[in-house]
Amino acid sequence: MKVSKHAGKQAKKQAKQRAKPLSSGGKSPAVPGLRQRKREATRERLTRAAMALFLERGFETTTIDDIAAAADVSRRSFFHYFASKEDVVAAWQEDASTALVAAIIARPADESLLTAAENAIAAAVKRLDPTEAAAMARLKRDNPALQARDQLKYEKLERALAEGLAQRSGRKSDQLKARLVAMIATGAMRVGGESWLCEGTRDKPEAFVKRTFDAIREILK
Repeated sequence: MKVSKHAGKQAKKQAKQRAKPLSSGGKSPAVPGLRQRKREATRERLTRAAMALFLERGFETTTIDDIAAAADVSRRSFFHYFASKEDVVAAWQEDASTALVAAIIARPADESLLTAAENAIAAAVKRLDPTEAAAMARLKRDNPALQARDQLKYEKLERALAEGLAQRSGRKSDQLKARLVAMIATGAMRVGGESWLCEGTRDKPEAFVKRTFDAIREILK
């Protein structure tokens, strides 16, 4: 069967359109290239190595050379990813914060803002090793530089939680509520974590989260 010249051109045009990658305008997320994936893998390896050494040896006694060696990279490569040891801890915290915000946004729509925040936090701490969590909390508590970074972390987390809660609601009228719940949730994490540590970490972290939010609801009655 003979195909007309016009039909042939039209078929080629449609084939080219189908072959074009989807734009970043919302139809399909961009897939990281090989180089980017390698960078992300190296960064994660450095972070994991550093946190393990901090918990094993202490923050002060762990050197950048120790971290680089444990991650099987050069000292120079370390500085491609982090400017200091403190930056490694900050990056670890930011990754955890990003995951928490994503978890809040994904909570069921019938949950209130406060309940969504509580359940997401409880699920996040449930995945932690209590011994490691306590050791990391002591590490930050006993190091002035890490204390300052920790305070900054909570400020950033509060803003991120407010944005996530507002996005979850989708109603402009809930923006103030989202900010207030973010403030309460961030305070609950800070005060609850300190109390959990002071009480000797007897309770599981997720159980202490429930106790903390139960106390908040009692106050708000």
